Amino acid sequence: MRTQAAIDADIRLRVRKSMLRFNTCGSVDDGKSTLIGRLLWESKALFDDQLAALEADSKKVGTRGNQIDYALLLDGLSAEREQGITIDVAYRFFSTERRNFIVADTPGHEQYTRNMVTGASTADLSLILVDARKGVLTQTRRHSFLVSLLGIRHVVLVVNKMDLVDYSAEVFQRIEAEYRTFATQLGLPALTCIPISAVNGDNVVERSTAMTWYTGPTLMGLLDDVEVDETRLQDQPMRLPVQWVNRPNADFRGFAGTLVAGRVRKGDAVRIQPSGRTTRVDRIVTADGDLEQAIVGQSITLTLTEEVDVSRGDLIVTANEPATVADQFEATIVWMSEAPLLPGRGYLLKVGARMVTATVNPLKYKINVNTFARIATTTLELNEIGVGNLELDRPIPFDPYATNRDTGGFILIDRLTNDTVGAGMLHFALRRAHNVQWQALDVNKAARALAKGQRACVLWFTGLSGAGKSTIANLVDQKLHSLQRHTYMLDGDNVRHGLNKDLGFTDADRVENIRRIAEVAKLMVDAGLIVATAFISPFRAERQMARALLADGEFIEVHIDTPLTVAETRDPKGLYKKARRGDLKNFTGIDSPYEAPERPEIRIDTTSVSPDEAAEVIVAYLQRRGLLQPG
Repeated sequence: MRTQAAIDADIRLRVRKSMLRFNTCGSVDDGKSTLIGRLLWESKALFDDQLAALEADSKKVGTRGNQIDYALLLDGLSAEREQGITIDVAYRFFSTERRNFIVADTPGHEQYTRNMVTGASTADLSLILVDARKGVLTQTRRHSFLVSLLGIRHVVLVVNKMDLVDYSAEVFQRIEAEYRTFATQLGLPALTCIPISAVNGDNVVERSTAMTWYTGPTLMGLLDDVEVDETRLQDQPMRLPVQWVNRPNADFRGFAGTLVAGRVRKGDAVRIQPSGRTTRVDRIVTADGDLEQAIVGQSITLTLTEEVDVSRGDLIVTANEPATVADQFEATIVWMSEAPLLPGRGYLLKVGARMVTATVNPLKYKINVNTFARIATTTLELNEIGVGNLELDRPIPFDPYATNRDTGGFILIDRLTNDTVGAGMLHFALRRAHNVQWQALDVNKAARALAKGQRACVLWFTGLSGAGKSTIANLVDQKLHSLQRHTYMLDGDNVRHGLNKDLGFTDADRVENIRRIAEVAKLMVDAGLIVATAFISPFRAERQMARALLADGEFIEVHIDTPLTVAETRDPKGLYKKARRGDLKNFTGIDSPYEAPERPEIRIDTTSVSPDEAAEVIVAYLQRRGLLQPG
């Protein structure tokens, strides 16, 4: 039994060691889980109960007879054990005398590419496994491309199962030569190739007696010696993303986070971004007491000499070497959702602790990860990778992903479901982000609305084709005009004759159609008008995007609620008949979805009220809200 003092001493030793994060990837059944299991076994990172469970599981569900099946230490899902493959990302911790390690065992199947990206996103080094019997495969190339894309600086080609090719030097040298040619084309960093047998332990920790022809390092020897990313980041300008404003009492206000680049000392001049305010560091506070200096990787709380405004998501940087601040970028996006990426749709973008709204517009191309060809596209499907422009609703500080993954990497989140749907890397700020600035006007929205004796707003009519949107909106427009209100009506068909005549009816085109309409409606509201928009606008996300462009109370969603069966019997343009025959594709309600509003300001049931009665209800709502009088 180890004493508590011995355990504490071991913990202190581990804390002082450097940390290497690495992942394993490659094709299916190349032995990734077996290799990591062997590393855990050899580094004595397993407890007695884990060893006992491993021995029992090896006999019960193992694939190696009565021998230990090291892969079972990683393949925890029942589906993984049944199929002998990795599905989820499995993380494990182990250590040697020189270093601590966190390893991510990532899936080999193409359908789990997003899981591989997740596991590799924080890695300093990537082990790319190849089965010596099969050589370099399509999935080997795919994962190598992703490793290059993610900016991993150390790559090791591990040729596994050498015992199954009689430890042949010729086989290893042929695979190494083929992969080095491919790696050169891809621009991978310095590459090391190691022949191993994970099952038997050859060249994993101890040098193999069966491969005396190999004179390079063992795998564990290389992992112990390779430079970690933190060493490089120490020489960069200081970056501290603020994760939490620490205010335990009136006498203390600190800004907590983990240093992701550089170092900081007491008295250093720092800049708060994106505001640009400068000040100095007063204290560097940690759980173990104040520090004179902190370096990359340390979790700290800074107090500042002046009371400047700092919020969660801000970036504290070296004063004379700040990050770039912009709201438009070129970026690479890895799409992780079953639903496609739709340019023009608003997604939440998270960089560090900062959350903003982002749209992809345009999407320039997607990348064939097998041939690296650039293919023109308007959307991305699950596991596809593309490059496009990002537009944010406000400026953010950033460094290019190639410089710092923490300040240049992001995730995309669906605004309605809160699901993570994509991940990406910021390349650079677009020049127009600096050249195009919003022009402040002396005559503002309030002044224009006051002159018209009303408050500006948007009446956003939504519903199925044939529901009666245009009919009711036109009647509302007439009634408001008779009350001498200043209005304008944007009708779906009319707009598609001009502004949006280049758009079709795919999901992506529908999103762009509504995005443009929302921007036009916003300008009309700025002109002080009451604007009616009559569009199907089938997706909640785009209606929410339109709402977000306007001030509180200016967006009034009017759901013209008509059952599909009723709308179809009306069919004033004969569109439902065409859609039923298959002559009209992507028709809402037939082969394209309509997402009904969940909490509209006004709901009109057209099966129980006439169009004229509906118009009266809407005008009465405006009067009750005081929108027909000056604000």
